[in-house]
Amino acid sequence: MPPAKRAKKATRAKSTTAQKTATTVAEKRILLVDDDAEIIESMRTVLEAKGYQVLIARDGSQGVALAERELPDLVVLDMMMPKRSGFLVLERLRRGYDHPLRIIMVTANEGSRHKAYAEMLGVDDYIRKPFAMDRLLESVNKLLG
Repeated sequence: MPPAKRAKKATRAKSTTAQKTATTVAEKRILLVDDDAEIIESMRTVLEAKGYQVLIARDGSQGVALAERELPDLVVLDMMMPKRSGFLVLERLRRGYDHPLRIIMVTANEGSRHKAYAEMLGVDDYIRKPFAMDRLLESVNKLLG
């Protein structure tokens, strides 16, 4: 194959791969469940900039309802919230799904017992607040990639 034709084919292959990656990320839906408006806004901004579709719930009950209705690919879940705690949401989501739903729990709680309990319930990652958005993106990419 002539070098010019080989280069054109390689460029086309790279372009197709980039389009598939962009499409894959754009199709991924992430539900953010947190009662802290500033944290929600920070996470939403970073995730949307990376091409993810973001859904928002402001308390645990709303989080369960949205997760059951919208079937997100990933849930980022605060531990301490009004109406229904992150643990209760986590229990409900783990019982109510036929397919594996990825869940990241975020919390300002320093206790190791809480982390152990979240892991026992099947959380995929546990991030302590405050955290760098790079840490969140690393976890999201690992779980959805």
